[in-house]
Amino acid sequence: MKNWEAMEAFVEVVRQGSFSAAAIKLNVSASHISRLITHLENELGTTLLFRTTRRIRLSEAGELYYQHCRSLPEALSNAEEVVSTFNQAPIGPFKMTCATTFGERYIAPIINDFLLKYPKIELDFHLTNREVDLIEEGYDLAIRMGALKDSSHLSRRLCDRAEHLCASREYVDQHGIPHTLSELNKHRCLIGSKTHWLFQQDGQRKEVKISSNWRSNSGPALLDAVKKGLGIAQLPDYYVTDELASGRLIALLPQYQYPYSGVWLVYPKVRQTSPKLQSICDYLIQCFKDNPPF
Repeated sequence: MKNWEAMEAFVEVVRQGSFSAAAIKLNVSASHISRLITHLENELGTTLLFRTTRRIRLSEAGELYYQHCRSLPEALSNAEEVVSTFNQAPIGPFKMTCATTFGERYIAPIINDFLLKYPKIELDFHLTNREVDLIEEGYDLAIRMGALKDSSHLSRRLCDRAEHLCASREYVDQHGIPHTLSELNKHRCLIGSKTHWLFQQDGQRKEVKISSNWRSNSGPALLDAVKKGLGIAQLPDYYVTDELASGRLIALLPQYQYPYSGVWLVYPKVRQTSPKLQSICDYLIQCFKDNPPF
């Protein structure tokens, strides 16, 4: 296919941010990548990349070209995989991401069991609380919590999740409890990666913006702060179910608790879902259905 190799090299250079990183990803030399890009620019009659010793930068034409061809390598890979693995077990590379604690506790054990059944899958499982760009960073699947923002992707519901507002007995004894949402600003609120807490008021979803002098992107760190009486926080059920049942933490404002928010399997929109993606999503959903973890 004319210019295919050069286009693939161009897309990978933009994604990786350098010729050398793209060369490693494609298992070729950096000089070969450079020749391909130069050939592509000559063919197109325009400059796609501005090169300096430290970084690369897309030209206006390069940005336009990248937007049109960035998904083509994955599309070709998926097309080849659909044909080559028809009626066969899933094989090949698969890159997925999930929030750290949820991934460690619930997703990793299931995925590891899946790999025992399909050992030819080459897994790259990245745990982060940052919301990655699936297309730009080359992910096949993301597991995300709550309301979905990007409607350009496809999604399947994995399970329900509830958020609990809670505090330690020591905090309640010293500072009392809020009785309405408007009283939250009188309390020491501890926040994680979100600055808004989710509630239900008069049957309607309501988000309340929270101010705090304590913040962390770590759920376990947030839970520890709540247990030690530093303040109140809203945490998902998989953090606090046991703590609430034992009485170590106290549920606050239960009348305003939002019933459920979802946990979602999110993946880029493609014409044909790959066998790997289909199998992994089906397996995760079935495992959560058979053995609800919380």
